Amino acid sequence: MIESKTTGILFGTFDILHKGHLNLFKQAREKCNYLIVVIARDETVRKVKNRYPVNSEKRRKEAVKSSLLADKVILGSLKNKFAAIKRYNPDIIFLGYDQIAFTYKLKEELRKMDIDPKIIRLKSFKPEKYKTSLILSNNKKMDFDL
Repeated sequence: MIESKTTGILFGTFDILHKGHLNLFKQAREKCNYLIVVIARDETVRKVKNRYPVNSEKRRKEAVKSSLLADKVILGSLKNKFAAIKRYNPDIIFLGYDQIAFTYKLKEELRKMDIDPKIIRLKSFKPEKYKTSLILSNNKKMDFDL
């Protein structure tokens, strides 16, 4: 049980919204009572993953909103990857189980902003089935019975 107002923030591409993503949102919700999800911009995805996402940033944002598991869904900043952290000053930053992008020197950057949130790495949920890169590489039809 969460005793006081706790804000959490979770970053991701969420290109093909699947049960693995929904499980991440649910894990985060268990640890905070206000969840902000930051959607990676199309150009940021291209730079990080060397490809554009299958779905546009607008479409990905709407898909996450429609899950009703986040209190606020926003697009990330093209200029400053830490802008949402600085703006919302979360109590917790959630990282995906395999998230690497923007985690290098994260604690150092937080210190520079004089922000000291908990950093929690969330657990995977059936990554052999629910992982966007795997789904795309296998070109499988996705089971969208969310």
